[in-house]
Amino acid sequence: MARPKFANVDDYLAAQPDAVRPSLEKVRAAIRKALPKAEECISYQIPAYKLPAGCAIYFAGFQHHYSIFPAGPRVIAAFKEELSPYEFNNKGTIRFPLSGRVPVGLIGRIAKFRAQEVAASK
Repeated sequence: MARPKFANVDDYLAAQPDAVRPSLEKVRAAIRKALPKAEECISYQIPAYKLPAGCAIYFAGFQHHYSIFPAGPRVIAAFKEELSPYEFNNKGTIRFPLSGRVPVGLIGRIAKFRAQEVAASK
């Protein structure tokens, strides 16, 4: 079965299960607050936030968790203590359980960090 194509983030969120959507809406709000000038779009069929220097952050929902990407070694090192309750891997994914509260402050700080990282890479 083909994956659905989403025209925008609203379409993506509308297609998510009821159990996942509220958490994703909070993630979206945290990123938009942290990166108000970022262009919100769909990339790789998930929500993404682009800045002039490149894409800063993505998020996606799953059955039991939601994730933000990319979280490279610098992100993990900078937020190691705050990320300790969550799953993360060397492939650049941070997983947050749907069963817990959405750490909007942490997600906003990671988004800002990623924006600085992307700007510095240009």
